[in-house]
Amino acid sequence: MPSDEGSGREGWGDVVAFPGAHRTDDERRDVGWRELVGEVLREERHRQERTLADVAEAASVSLPYLSEVERGRKDVSSELLGAMHEALGLDLADVLERATRRLHVRSQGGGGLRMLAA
Repeated sequence: MPSDEGSGREGWGDVVAFPGAHRTDDERRDVGWRELVGEVLREERHRQERTLADVAEAASVSLPYLSEVERGRKDVSSELLGAMHEALGLDLADVLERATRRLHVRSQGGGGLRMLAA
């Protein structure tokens, strides 16, 4: 399936495509909170041109765990989220604001948004 990056989709604003993700419109709208937070963390890490290993070490978490969090496959405790955002030099408010912005943009895409419980 082709990537949506650069496709000019209406309503996606400044949302950057999740690297390597190939999701349908419905899958993109059904994304949960942990996926949104993971996207924000991964995007910031990429923006800083840092490796998973570098950020995992700085946050004192395992590399596989950080990878799973970034891909939205693991829930993260407030303590570990704190370690991760601090390792990236972000305030918690910045992470939550970016995730909320993504949630708002996606909910405007039509068809509504379903938040799934873990």
